[in-house]
Amino acid sequence: MKRCIATFVFGLLLLAPASAQSPPIDAQSSREDVIRLFDVMQIRPQMELVMRQMFQQMRAMSREEMKDRKVQVGPEDMAKADAVADKIMKEVSISDIIDDMVPVYQKHLSKTDVDEMIKFYSTPTGQKILREMPAMTAEGMQAMQPRLRKQMDQISREIDQMIKDEKAKPSTTPHASPAPKKS
Repeated sequence: MKRCIATFVFGLLLLAPASAQSPPIDAQSSREDVIRLFDVMQIRPQMELVMRQMFQQMRAMSREEMKDRKVQVGPEDMAKADAVADKIMKEVSISDIIDDMVPVYQKHLSKTDVDEMIKFYSTPTGQKILREMPAMTAEGMQAMQPRLRKQMDQISREIDQMIKDEKAKPSTTPHASPAPKKS
């Protein structure tokens, strides 16, 4: 019995240094940590700019789509469509979006991660990336627009063909025959 206890204690003594040397688990980032990161990254103005650019691109693509489909849209109709888009844009709450993003950042980034990112984005290089990001995003969206447009056109053609094919099929629904009369 004493031998078992001695072996057990000896085993614990051997394991103690090994467990003491394992790195501590990093603390989860707090809401305040993430908000501080968002402030350093200037997330709010960046998001406002990206949203405006995105809506402008969507508006331009919608207009092109209408022209390609030869939809007759007058200036009045276009003004109404623009007013609806503007209304939608004004109803988008950046604060709500930021609130939605905080738990996602907390899930994926530890306190150390957030602190290191704050350090980086506080450097001249980090600030340059933040300054240039809106222009890089806008130019990137413009650069990929022709490719997306080509793909959207292909999808539209395929959908149009599917509709034509469906209309050309003979009706396969059986005609209802009258119920037999009871005598």
